[in-house]
Amino acid sequence: MTALGISLCLRKIALKLKLKLRKVIDQYILQTLGHFRNYTILFRVDEDFEEFTQGLDNRNVKSLVSWEGNKLVCEQTGVKNNRGWAHWVEDNKLHLELYCEGEICKQVFKKNVT
Repeated sequence: MTALGISLCLRKIALKLKLKLRKVIDQYILQTLGHFRNYTILFRVDEDFEEFTQGLDNRNVKSLVSWEGNKLVCEQTGVKNNRGWAHWVEDNKLHLELYCEGEICKQVFKKNVT
């Protein structure tokens, strides 16, 4: 996303990423998996946590994830305004919307049965 200062090269790599979201007891584990690097965050719903987006846009943000209907929504505060993401399942696909300063990036992930 250009609002985050992510280069065209990294945006093209993002098209090939795989996403893994799972729940362990009361904690969620969200993994973004790629050929060159992986990114993992662990969080509990409705609890603030500090996050360093290493390998993405390399910013320190304060994040809060909550449920809004059937969507898992994260609001982030830091250097950039109006920043966050939303995940939800629809038609057996995982949808992701990233937003920052009025820009929206949408991705859809197919279920990978292993």
